[in-house]
Amino acid sequence: MAEDDVDVSQLNDSQQLVLQTYTSVTDQELSAAIPLLQRSQWNVQIAIAKFFDGETADPVEEARAALVSAPAPQQPTHRESLLNGPPSFPRSSNSSYRETAPRIVPQPESQTTYRPSFILSVLFTPFNLLYRLLSGSASIFGYFFPIFPRLLSSLPSRSTTVSPRKNTTGRRPLNPRDTAARFIREFQEEYGEHSLHFFENGYAQAYDLAKKDLQFLLVVLISPEHDDTTTFVRETLLSQEVTNYINDPQNKIVLWAGSVQDSEAYQISIALNCTKFPFVALIVHTQQDSSTSMSTIARITGLLTPSSFVAKLQTAIAQQSQALDRIRASRAEQQASRDLREEQNSAYERSLAQDRERARLRKEKEASKLQEELEARARQEGKEREILKMEQWRRWRVHTLPPEPGSDLKDAARVSIRMPSGERVIRRFAPSAGMDDLYAFVECHGLQDEKVSSEIAEPGDYEHRYKFNLVSPMPRTVYDLHAGGTVGDRIGRSGNLIVEPVVEDEDED
Repeated sequence: MAEDDVDVSQLNDSQQLVLQTYTSVTDQELSAAIPLLQRSQWNVQIAIAKFFDGETADPVEEARAALVSAPAPQQPTHRESLLNGPPSFPRSSNSSYRETAPRIVPQPESQTTYRPSFILSVLFTPFNLLYRLLSGSASIFGYFFPIFPRLLSSLPSRSTTVSPRKNTTGRRPLNPRDTAARFIREFQEEYGEHSLHFFENGYAQAYDLAKKDLQFLLVVLISPEHDDTTTFVRETLLSQEVTNYINDPQNKIVLWAGSVQDSEAYQISIALNCTKFPFVALIVHTQQDSSTSMSTIARITGLLTPSSFVAKLQTAIAQQSQALDRIRASRAEQQASRDLREEQNSAYERSLAQDRERARLRKEKEASKLQEELEARARQEGKEREILKMEQWRRWRVHTLPPEPGSDLKDAARVSIRMPSGERVIRRFAPSAGMDDLYAFVECHGLQDEKVSSEIAEPGDYEHRYKFNLVSPMPRTVYDLHAGGTVGDRIGRSGNLIVEPVVEDEDED
């Protein structure tokens, strides 16, 4: 059909998103998924419901097909009559039995009853009493004349709706999983240990599993009240030949069983048109009917020998194996393509993440290098400012030094200073001159002979630190500036000093 030839690239973005969501849930091949989505008007919820619950026929399309393919008027000799009955159409000998198998979700037996308000209860109390009185009188009348209830029950009912079965067994209604667990426990208590692996969940879950994994769903319905149930279970179902065939993984069989005493199994028996117990149905996905259909391909009722039971299952499975193998191969190819695409996407994402990481590291390295350059530049500018301020301080300090006293001052201290360059300088200082003047003289040495403007002010926000000590060699004495004092008190009338530089440890990057 034209719908099967639809190319994915021809779909728009929203349709591709709907197709991806639908295939991720149902795992259906694209050749069947796209037509189903088109018939569902690209509504993913409707399409998923059709996939799991089965797709019903469209009445509009059926009417159109009936008008197109309407047969020619039949001859009067072939008309139906009350005498000869309707004409019969024999089924072809090579056609296999196939019937749509619905997905049954069990309905609870006990629904929440409506409790009227107190006012309505009071208003309807007389009618309730009258109904009870009439029903009691009818029961008494039927007891004395039992022919009338039988005649009334034999009258055909006009209603076609199957009323829900009343729970007369006293069994407590449970959810599907607990119902399956109870059946398995009771089956083992009744028939002993066995090797069958019953599906431990509801029929709908087994139905979905068989549909998704393309397996055969074997439904076994038994009635404990039936006379043939024990014989069927012990001699056929639990026989070595049957259990080996069902448990064989190559046959891909999902075994679900239930007792019609439970609501779920009872509803399934009605849906599968069960008319005789014990009842066995083999259900599988039939692609030839519809892309979402599940069909009953075999029905086994009554007592059968193990070999006949297995032979019927083998025949039904063999007829559908080829079609299922083709679908499995198509799904495997689609899954391989999907895995390859995901692997390529994952590799691309990893490569993109690596590129992003390299770009991030490169940016961090560039930012770190720029920060280091800014810090180095700031340190250099700080050193240059420090040098400029120190030079300004020296030019200011040289004008604040006290003048050298003349020869007429008898108590003047004569100090001989050896500079780091090896030059020896001799100068006289007043006894009251501070040690700071002596250190300032050494610091400003060389500027005394230069013409320095006297208008230079002391630099602000600057504290000068001397990077040398004045030391007397013999005996070795360090004249620390922080100790204070005057030149006369600490050095005396004369002294020989050496300028010894102070080495400072600086951590520089």
